[in-house]
Amino acid sequence: MRLKDYIATVPDFPKKGIMFRDITPLLQDGIAFSAVIDTFAGHAKKLGATVIVGPEARGFIFGAPVAAKLHLGLVPVRKPGKLPRECYSQDYDLEYGKNTLCIHKDAIKPGDKVFILDDLLATGGTALATCKLIEKAGGEVVGLGFVIDLVDLGGKKLLKDYNVITLSEFEGE
Repeated sequence: MRLKDYIATVPDFPKKGIMFRDITPLLQDGIAFSAVIDTFAGHAKKLGATVIVGPEARGFIFGAPVAAKLHLGLVPVRKPGKLPRECYSQDYDLEYGKNTLCIHKDAIKPGDKVFILDDLLATGGTALATCKLIEKAGGEVVGLGFVIDLVDLGGKKLLKDYNVITLSEFEGE
């Protein structure tokens, strides 16, 4: 199966000059979606993951079925104000500003082996902030999995200290 056949490219979205990589066709095809979930589950198992983390919001789409398949818990990473209990927070830089991610303080236990799943690796800022949150809580990031790597944006370089697994690569923004 060629994964790129299930990812649509939408020119000039959300703004002119951007080539948006749309995972909706992948999600709509049960066989392709299952293949992605099986692949990520295999990596998580091989790496000895004890917890799956999914950053808001598309990380939930891939993290939840992998966690269920492996009988592991899923920990959501959210934007401020979305989690009801005491949280760790981590600021990170965006192209034009800053953002913050949060995780419940009791979600990751010291020694947990965490596999992070998301749809897209671009600059790596969200992923690195997620790694820092897990490490604040005492967890160990054993790997990060992405359906798409936008190679020109350099996310893998930012995450050079981590085990990064990508299933497809696209050039350009």
